[in-house]
Amino acid sequence: MQRLILILLMLAFAKAGAQEKIYLYPSTEKVTKEGIDKEPPFIYYFKAFPDSANRSAVLICPGGGYAHLADQHEGNDVAAFFNQYGFDAFVLHYRLNTGDQRGHRYPAQYNDVTKAMRLIKSRAKDWRLDPERIGVIGFSAGGHLASTLGTMIKPSDLKSGALEKFSTRPAFMVLIYPVISLSTKFAHRGSAEMLLGKNPEFRLLDSLSTNNRVTAQTPPTFLVYSNDDTVVPPENGLLFYEALRREGVPASLHIYDHGGHGYGMAPKDPVLRTWPTLCIQWLRRLGYL
Repeated sequence: MQRLILILLMLAFAKAGAQEKIYLYPSTEKVTKEGIDKEPPFIYYFKAFPDSANRSAVLICPGGGYAHLADQHEGNDVAAFFNQYGFDAFVLHYRLNTGDQRGHRYPAQYNDVTKAMRLIKSRAKDWRLDPERIGVIGFSAGGHLASTLGTMIKPSDLKSGALEKFSTRPAFMVLIYPVISLSTKFAHRGSAEMLLGKNPEFRLLDSLSTNNRVTAQTPPTFLVYSNDDTVVPPENGLLFYEALRREGVPASLHIYDHGGHGYGMAPKDPVLRTWPTLCIQWLRRLGYL
């Protein structure tokens, strides 16, 4: 049995290496800054195993405080896991800021995640996906970005271009120790500064605190935190969960008694590493497996 599991894991990681890089913007569209960006924003596409594909997909937003990307343990590793359950996976490399504020601020990152969702939906037929079965997963600051996708929805516009005819609404959200509030004492100040600058107006901080953006259209949400997380305290999740409940949105909140912050899939912790399986069970109940 252990040998079988090892073989399956090796196959998963081998599959994860077979990825396609897809840029979000045409080369004629200037979205980068000289001396800051190595390349324009893009997604890595990880195709699910053909014998288990279920026409569902996940767009993955790694964390990193809007200053860097934890794209391995909060990106590629996550893609490999979800591939095993028939989900195609897309790891988003969105635009970032720098400590001296020479990089990118809002709405650049929001534009990247909404563009990515629309691009995936526009090519769903080619990839044998259902555009109504594409969700988003985000970690830490990437969780905040993912939550903007689910709470600041751009509706479809049939009169505009090929991408704009698709709504940016994800089918579901999986938010792992996400930054939610930017305006309370529980806010992650570093993420707020990298997203909005050093001295943003309170109204902007409050507006982009995504618990204030929840509506009945917000997709079902799976939340994970740790009680001892001093970087992004679980109060962020409580605020979001309460907002979801008020609007009647299906939600599942899990708060572990340990773990701190930034553990990704937590492969070495026998307790924390249960969250991915719990998530799969939740998605199965929603009908995405």
